Amino acid sequence: MVQISQVSTLRTAVIPRTTIVTQISLILTGTVFLAIMAQISFPIPGSPVPFTGQTLGVLLLGTAYGASLGFSTMAFYLLMGVLGAPIFSSGSHGLERIAGATGGYLVGMLISTLVLGALAGRKWDQRIKTVIPTMLIGNAIIFSIGLIWLHQYTGQNWAWVFEKGFTPFIFGEILKIAIASTALPVVWRFVSKR
Repeated sequence: MVQISQVSTLRTAVIPRTTIVTQISLILTGTVFLAIMAQISFPIPGSPVPFTGQTLGVLLLGTAYGASLGFSTMAFYLLMGVLGAPIFSSGSHGLERIAGATGGYLVGMLISTLVLGALAGRKWDQRIKTVIPTMLIGNAIIFSIGLIWLHQYTGQNWAWVFEKGFTPFIFGEILKIAIASTALPVVWRFVSKR
């Protein structure tokens, strides 16, 4: 029996020992999860960036999997999408998704999984007072890189970039942060009781 105080992420609490087969299974499962979350997609009028469930998927996956496995899973997801699997938002795929207007958000998600996983490794995802800042940091990384990329790609002024690439998403992101910040401590309490 593994003591909860000895583990650092939900993945290590639930699956303390992993083999290469377990790791591959987790990467594939995580990739499917991210692909499903990406299909929760709504276009924003006048914006090249859709609203998706993908950021919620990244927040949950990055913290649950930890830095290494979370980063590997997100990298695999991006690779599969670039190679033609229809797993990006609205079933899209291809290199143009990474190189295009929304590419910065995807790259931000990759970096965010690493940071979220590192913070979860320090048990920041186990209590409400630390999980909320963790989710805010993860979202800040995604949107910072996404907005810089969108600005460079479109050549539009910063007011346009914030109006089309950030402002329409504020309420949705607050909701996603609330969901992740509530779910993770609850799951930890359940795992701790086991």
